[in-house]
Amino acid sequence: MIWNIIDRRDRPYRWKRVNAIVEAIEHDNSVADADEAPHADPSQVVDYDQLEGVSLAEAVEWANQQRCPVTLYLYDEGKGTTSEVHFGAAGNRF
Repeated sequence: MIWNIIDRRDRPYRWKRVNAIVEAIEHDNSVADADEAPHADPSQVVDYDQLEGVSLAEAVEWANQQRCPVTLYLYDEGKGTTSEVHFGAAGNRF
């Protein structure tokens, strides 16, 4: 279930296609001024998962179905997820 949402979209009025990431809410405990979340059963922790190119409604529904409390991170389509790979002029990944 969603306990927090971090919206990192540059285009916050785009809702048809976004990228979404979830992480266990307890990951936020190390952030200054964060509310302290209880640690979940390790077998239930969602360390990281992502969806790409889904509607905002689908992202929220998906995040609410997670097996532990999560932070939902929202990104513009094409940004923020692990499939986003960049290569420099020399072909070096960065």
